[in-house]
Amino acid sequence: MIPIVKDGIEEYAEAHTTPPPDHLQALAAETNAEVASPQMMVGALEGRFLEMLVFASGARRVLEIGTFTGYSSLSMAAALPADGRIVTCDLDPVALAVARRHIAASRYADRIDIREGNALDTIAGLDGLFDLVFVDADKTSYVAYYEALLPKLAERGIVVVDNTLWSGQVLDDSDTSESTVAIRAFNDHVAHDPRVVCVQLTVRDGVTLIRRA
Repeated sequence: MIPIVKDGIEEYAEAHTTPPPDHLQALAAETNAEVASPQMMVGALEGRFLEMLVFASGARRVLEIGTFTGYSSLSMAAALPADGRIVTCDLDPVALAVARRHIAASRYADRIDIREGNALDTIAGLDGLFDLVFVDADKTSYVAYYEALLPKLAERGIVVVDNTLWSGQVLDDSDTSESTVAIRAFNDHVAHDPRVVCVQLTVRDGVTLIRRA
């Protein structure tokens, strides 16, 4: 495994980022203690990053592919205007049960619409355009998600895709695991797509930002 950033840099960055509010700290603690694969949670640094993107873009309609326990949904909801909305979807009923409980207890419950089921079916059933889309779900479906959501992206909308450096495994040609191969394919697909402009960032596990060309 190749480290994305030098040891200690992410901890330093998090220490110099506004800490998460109490409700997110409580959600993170429960996720780490009770939920399988807690590393799937975006965490404090990326949560603030997503919040900042929503704020800076002025997004009102947000789509999230991959709710997990709701940390990213709640982070983004904090930057939405009062009439803003997030549609978030996931297949995992255990993680969604945690997400539903914490979202319902938050001040943002009326801004977050949770959908349980296949993400491609959810995307197909959505009307209108989205100002920001966050993708953080099964890696083997990233290209399919991208193609399905691109027609639903607003003219000045942004797609935010997580885990696109995959712990540095994208550089290891000997890694032919399904998810690694899928991430490489997605990265190449987007980089060579004339419909969009993209930038890949070394934020945590790699975050790619995409907009229409």
